[in-house]
Amino acid sequence: MTDERIRPAVAADVPEVKAVIDAAFRPYIARIGAVPAPMGADHAANVAAGTVFVVRGPAGAAGTARVTGLVVVEPREDHLWLDVVAVRPDAHGTGTGRLLLEFAEARARALGLPEIRLCTHAMMWENQRIYPKFGYEVVGREVSGPHDRIHYRKRLG
Repeated sequence: MTDERIRPAVAADVPEVKAVIDAAFRPYIARIGAVPAPMGADHAANVAAGTVFVVRGPAGAAGTARVTGLVVVEPREDHLWLDVVAVRPDAHGTGTGRLLLEFAEARARALGLPEIRLCTHAMMWENQRIYPKFGYEVVGREVSGPHDRIHYRKRLG
C-alpha cells in the first residue's frame, strides 16, 4: 500500500512531529499521572534514523499542509515495532489513524516481517478499543513505575 500523503519525516518536520505528539498525548498526563513516553522521545534522532513517517492534511490558513498524524516504526529481527501512532485531536475521525495503521502493516509486509507489535498504557482506554478492531491481540502486560503497559501484536498472513 502506498499513499502519497505519507512520507518519511525530514529534519524540517521535527517541530511539527513534536507538536503532533504533544497534542495527542497531553490529555493523558492527568489520567496516568505521568508524562507519556512518546512526549519525552528524541524526535530529531528518530527523524534522522528514518523511523518517523508523517501524514499531511489539508492546507491551513497559511496555505501549507501541516502534519496531522505520524507513526514511529522500528524494524526488528522478527517484527515491526510500532512505537508511536499520533493524530492531532482536531483530525480525529478523519481516517488518519486508520491510514497510519494500514501504512504500518504495509511497511511490515514490505520488509518481510511476519507481525507488528506495540504497547499502550492501560489507562489509554481509547487505544484498547481501537487496536482489536484492526486485528491486534493482547499478548501481555507489564507494570514499571507509573507505566502499566498492555502489549499487542498483529500477525500478518
